[in-house]
Amino acid sequence: MAFQFKSDVMWETLPLLTEGIELTIYLTVVGLIFGFIIGVTTGIARISRNPVLRYTSLAYIEIIRGTPMVVQALFLYFGLPLATGMRIAPVTAGIITIAVNSGAYIAEIVRGAIESIDVGQSEAGRSIGLTRMQTMLYVIWPQAFKRMIPPLGNQFIISLKDTSLLTVIGVAELTRQGQEIVAVNFRSFEVYLTIAVVYLCMTMSIAKALRMYERKLFNRSRR
Repeated sequence: MAFQFKSDVMWETLPLLTEGIELTIYLTVVGLIFGFIIGVTTGIARISRNPVLRYTSLAYIEIIRGTPMVVQALFLYFGLPLATGMRIAPVTAGIITIAVNSGAYIAEIVRGAIESIDVGQSEAGRSIGLTRMQTMLYVIWPQAFKRMIPPLGNQFIISLKDTSLLTVIGVAELTRQGQEIVAVNFRSFEVYLTIAVVYLCMTMSIAKALRMYERKLFNRSRR
């Protein structure tokens, strides 16, 4: 029997994906908030004069970037509870996975942005009596943050798409809900096409918002 595309299935599927879309956005936003905190802390530690902080942060970055996120999620949800006896809820495990995974990449973004600022800026801050921390906070960080925006936006998009990997631990995000719908109506082509379009709309919206914000910052800097 020849395949017949049914567009009405896509329109019927879209409302059923609402909860999955909301959970996907929630996982991404909350995970990246914690990921940003981890990333900033680790990124600054990465350029610290303290060798313990420097090598500890480097080890974390290399371990996380060197292992697949799906393995990290499986380890956190299935492996860690077996060793500790402490069960973690799927959504909580998903948020932690996103935070830990994105934190390693954000740490390198932070480190690169800070190191890209001319050393003379730091020397100028110290010459007017600012401490090393004050120089970082008031002189280096504002300039570095502007340079972080494009790669941070890219990381946002990557993490949003990576939430689909959390299906392996039973998180009912967008892709998981799609799988459950397919199990009922067996219209995998239309359902997964709908999911792909939803992801595309979300990622394009983020990219558009970031371009507008970058343009706003650029116009402000020219004044």
